[in-house]
Amino acid sequence: MEDISASSVSLNLVAASLKQSKHSKNVVRETVLRQIFAASLASSYHIVFGISLAYSAILNPELSKNTTEIQTTEPERSWVASVLTLAVPVGAPLGGILMDNFGRLNTVRIASIPAVIGWIMIATSSSLWMLIAGRICTGLASALGTGPAIVYMTEIARSDIRGSLISFAPAYTSLGMVLAYIKGWAFGWRMTAWMCVAYSIAPFILITFIPESAVWLISKGKNEKAKKSLQWFTISRPDPTEEGGKTLAEIQFEQLKEANNRKIAADQNKKGVTGVLKAFLKPTGYKPLLILMGMFIFQQFSGIYITLFYSVEFFQEVGTDINPYLSSIFIGIVRAVMSVVNTYMLKTFHRRPLIVWSSLGMGVCMLVSGLFTHWIKTGVTSMNWIPVIAVMLYVVASMIGLLSIPWTMTAELFPIEIRGVAHSWVYSAAYLFMFFSVQNYHKLEEACHGVAGVQWFFAAVSIGGLIYSLLFLPETHGYELSEIEDYFKENTVYLCSKKKSTDSRKNGYPHRRPSGEIVRRNTLKTVTEDCADQNEKLLVRS
Repeated sequence: MEDISASSVSLNLVAASLKQSKHSKNVVRETVLRQIFAASLASSYHIVFGISLAYSAILNPELSKNTTEIQTTEPERSWVASVLTLAVPVGAPLGGILMDNFGRLNTVRIASIPAVIGWIMIATSSSLWMLIAGRICTGLASALGTGPAIVYMTEIARSDIRGSLISFAPAYTSLGMVLAYIKGWAFGWRMTAWMCVAYSIAPFILITFIPESAVWLISKGKNEKAKKSLQWFTISRPDPTEEGGKTLAEIQFEQLKEANNRKIAADQNKKGVTGVLKAFLKPTGYKPLLILMGMFIFQQFSGIYITLFYSVEFFQEVGTDINPYLSSIFIGIVRAVMSVVNTYMLKTFHRRPLIVWSSLGMGVCMLVSGLFTHWIKTGVTSMNWIPVIAVMLYVVASMIGLLSIPWTMTAELFPIEIRGVAHSWVYSAAYLFMFFSVQNYHKLEEACHGVAGVQWFFAAVSIGGLIYSLLFLPETHGYELSEIEDYFKENTVYLCSKKKSTDSRKNGYPHRRPSGEIVRRNTLKTVTEDCADQNEKLLVRS
């Protein structure tokens, strides 16, 4: 991936470069608002992605009745639910290639093509194979439309708000799930598919209002467009710290251009795939890769996505008298609300405590839900509303950390030279884990002797995720991407990591600085000094 970390070098400098002047607060506010606006549009395809994920929950119950012209068996319905996730590992590497060659936003535009084709096939399907083919197309589109958006937001965001901007993605995904449940209940699965055709076209139009990442533009030699992109994200008035009246955008462009030249010079010693593989053999490559793989295994088998893909069937099997579609809508609304709350939490709190408390809450809720499900099945109690409440709280707990944070970390933990490839690999692996868990839900139910046993299994996996994150997951909140990279050079197990004071940051991984301190520290430097320091860390490495 031929890019530079704009979140460390470029837009973060807007807040850093201005001395304590009367304009600084207005500059910071204006920059943040533009980053928020860009992130909100760039991640808009996640709404379609959310509908795609939840669609099987409204489709499979109708197919199971065998009242339509499409006759299916239980194993075939499992394929309808899970095949979307199988398509994503194919689309993710393709998305990495496309976004490196055509740009982040153009790749999101390209995603509209297979999305429209897939939803039309689903809406007009007369056989099982048309349904599956349509789901494969929407799965491919999901990879092309979501991965590049995450990378784009990582590149345009200041480090202190990067997590909050990236959380637009799960927020929009949750909104899409709510829309799927409501429209499926009100209009049926065919009309919902037709509506998704329009939803798939909308991101193509919306992202025309925001500029492409300056990082990618400079890497491709499109300097004039890069300048316009930086001007859009910053301000046009001169920087009072610089002679000659240069604007912040001009200063940032010069530093990014210099950084790109250094990277090109460094890359001359590498040979394509060989250079990438060598980078993965370094501690900064394989350590975050293995840590994230483990996190996604615990995430997928803790039941987060199984309860999403089979939500209607799940609530039917729990034994509650509440309408399963209505229960699914409530759960979807809770997901959407918690996604908004999670935006604030990711900006304010450490990543590690969020995942720990999230895993603990999920384990307790699933334990209680499984216990009451068992009692309902055996006639011990008639309080069949408790499993619904417990699952709702389980969703709240998952949204705090275990659901959202691993996805955001795919763009945070890897060094620049392999970030695009690594993001695609981890993304693909996560969806392979998701496919395996969703595809084998009914087999898991048989092995656990019913839905109560499945819930206890989810509880055990959630507690396992708690222990794993305590041991291995590093803290990333409030750190520059280069500082996260430095951590992996000497550390693997977080509890045994080398921790130093906040004044010693070069060779260790200290406790987190507050977001305000990031800005205050940078105001002590000029733009040029800060860029040189960051570029030296990011680019002069083999």
